[in-house]
Amino acid sequence: MTSSEPEQRRKDFRRWTFTIAAAIAAAALAHAQSYPARVVKIVSPFVPGGPGDLLPRAVAAGLSPLLGQPVIVENRPGAATIIAMQAVAKSPPDGYTLIFTSVSSFINLSAYKSLPYDPVGDFAPIALCFTTPLYLVVHPSLPANSVAELIALAKSRPSKLTFASGGTGTTAHLAGELFKSLAGVDMRHVPYKSAGPAMMDVMAAHVDLMFGSAGLSEARAGKVRVLAVTSARRSAAAPELPTVQESGLPGFDATLWFGILAPAKTPAAIVARLSGDIGRVLAQAELRERFNTVDVTPSTPEEFAELIRREIPRWRKVFEAAKIQPE
Repeated sequence: MTSSEPEQRRKDFRRWTFTIAAAIAAAALAHAQSYPARVVKIVSPFVPGGPGDLLPRAVAAGLSPLLGQPVIVENRPGAATIIAMQAVAKSPPDGYTLIFTSVSSFINLSAYKSLPYDPVGDFAPIALCFTTPLYLVVHPSLPANSVAELIALAKSRPSKLTFASGGTGTTAHLAGELFKSLAGVDMRHVPYKSAGPAMMDVMAAHVDLMFGSAGLSEARAGKVRVLAVTSARRSAAAPELPTVQESGLPGFDATLWFGILAPAKTPAAIVARLSGDIGRVLAQAELRERFNTVDVTPSTPEEFAELIRREIPRWRKVFEAAKIQPE
């Protein structure tokens, strides 16, 4: 064997590797350029009729003419979004199966000892779509007309005040635990199977208060009193309401958000195409007027990925502070 033979083999290997890589890149580009060639499906882990169903259907309706293909929504509720997330994580990364989900899917990393998928590694963020605060609502008979008065009342009645939620580990529950921690108060959590019955019992005065996604229409009807919104900034949907932060609890932020993701390894060109088109849909005045109780907040894939990275450890700290044991 001559001294030049190993060098030649290395050159041949590099040439072969480059050829294969170029072929893969060309195939991916060709696929992205022809996308979409058939129906695009958006999976929703939420029950029909609620915000988690109506919002993606509005996005799908606007997205279809931009993509030139039908865009449908498939509801796969259950198991705190786990069923739908697992199904999409195992779908081909070709841009034809997406998921519209919420912060709850990433809170699950703290709520469960193990998941059948990786909420971060198995998905490619496409776009944040909507954000909404929760509303801190109390029964009208409760002698508290502000966050400061509620904190004072809770301190005067240790372990006596009760707060409802749609279940242990939900955003509403964690907002209450965050409130307890930052305010230095003790309130008893009353979990329900869903948010609807929880709100009904607040209106019936069976429970004192709730951090819920509903509350504005109930307040206008005089059935509850809204003290504040839980987001870091005032909501465009109810700008007259103060935030919990500005009401005396710096650092309080419990924003509910919804966004769209694809399976990991979906070609970057397809992710960019979808993100841009979703942004155009969210900019439509008709959609913004129709859903005026939420804040429309489009983002780039990179901005959405950064939000997810920030949210996971933030909510894990709330779990740990409240000593909530993962299931």
